[in-house]
Amino acid sequence: MITGIDVGPTHTDAAILTGDGTPWATAKVPSVPDDPVTSVRHALAALHKRQRPGHPGPGKAEPAQVAVGLRGPAQAVVERKGLAKVAVLRIGGPAAQAVRPLFGWPADLRDAVRAGTAVVEGGGGFDAAEWTPLDTGAVAEFAAALAGRADAIAITGVFSPVDGTQERQAADIVRRELGDAVHISLSGELGPLGLLERENTTVLDAALHRLAADLSDGLRAAIGASATVLVTRGDGTLMGLDHLRRHPGLGLGGGLAGTLRGAAALTGLPDAVVADVGEHRVRVAALTAGFPQQALDAEIGGVPVGFWMPDLIRVARGGPHARHALAEAVDRMQPAAGRLPLVVVGGGAGEVPATLPGVAEVLHPEHGAVAGAIGAAASPVGGQAERVVRVDPRTDLGAVLDEVREEARVSAVRAGADPRRVQVSDVTRTPLPYLPSVTLRLHARASGPAHPL
Repeated sequence: MITGIDVGPTHTDAAILTGDGTPWATAKVPSVPDDPVTSVRHALAALHKRQRPGHPGPGKAEPAQVAVGLRGPAQAVVERKGLAKVAVLRIGGPAAQAVRPLFGWPADLRDAVRAGTAVVEGGGGFDAAEWTPLDTGAVAEFAAALAGRADAIAITGVFSPVDGTQERQAADIVRRELGDAVHISLSGELGPLGLLERENTTVLDAALHRLAADLSDGLRAAIGASATVLVTRGDGTLMGLDHLRRHPGLGLGGGLAGTLRGAAALTGLPDAVVADVGEHRVRVAALTAGFPQQALDAEIGGVPVGFWMPDLIRVARGGPHARHALAEAVDRMQPAAGRLPLVVVGGGAGEVPATLPGVAEVLHPEHGAVAGAIGAAASPVGGQAERVVRVDPRTDLGAVLDEVREEARVSAVRAGADPRRVQVSDVTRTPLPYLPSVTLRLHARASGPAHPL
């Protein structure tokens, strides 16, 4: 059996699923403000008091696997609380100085995280001839000046998704100057080709590292040393606590992603529009092939980012126009062709009527009030890989596709998947306009059950 927990702002939901995905027991308890770990403890205690009539329940033994949906990292960014001080190093030289690091950030968020910025020579393009050598002296000088000022370093290189060698070289220099106590986030491991969104992604990832470490320690203590503990990711998969420590930003959007996965599990629908009805607002999103439809222009805390996060429309709950606003949001989330059903979940789902104007079908699945917990329990451990490649007569595209698939598989294993049971999707190929010759963005997704302890 697998336990799922979803820590929301007002309530924490919990569910136990049997091996075939059937809910065995569910519970809902008030969340403890600003204390997700205690909320998890309370939810587990409530869950273990419940069992199906006439069947032996799981008792009070430690669960074998617990998957937790957290909104704490996103809340920290939005509220500017508990964030680490980050030094931002960009590798790109004069061509990368037109827009400085942290440009366009809300002033209060920028002040909360900034420990210094620098742009140094380096970076390049698709071919070795297009690369400029890394200015290692400038990197060392910047790092030495950060002693006692920065908790973390975010390193972003121009074209690092193509080749991350210079980012790794810069990280080695930073470690020599500052030691291993300073957290380092590398953009090539996190974001897409676009420089600014990828840099923003890396800065927020670094800013969340202390919060992620505290959450990891707290969850391990609350759940028990013998259990496999996982947390939700924004792409609708899970990752282990060690991976959360390394890449805390991957958890942004994980709470909603788990709810969407729960809607899919409860209805059996791979494609649908989902309304998650909370205490104060409704979040409308979509399922595509059983996973959250990803936002093309993701933003958190007023900052554009390249994290994989669900596409989302927020609607205020209550008021004379709430029904019309919800129907309009559902319509905006519909694909270009066809009318997908609306699945209504969340603690306030009962207030949404069985019919809405312009909506073909409204579904209220059983156990929908705890869809986030069910989705956390039902989700696989996942990983992704993305590469940009210039295709010419010399390119062995088949070999490159195999490499991307292997990178996705390795990413899932690093996140905590059982290497013997990982499955890798086909590699999608997206042409990139406005670049010389034929240039493709290649993307693969891998997922599988968690590696047992």
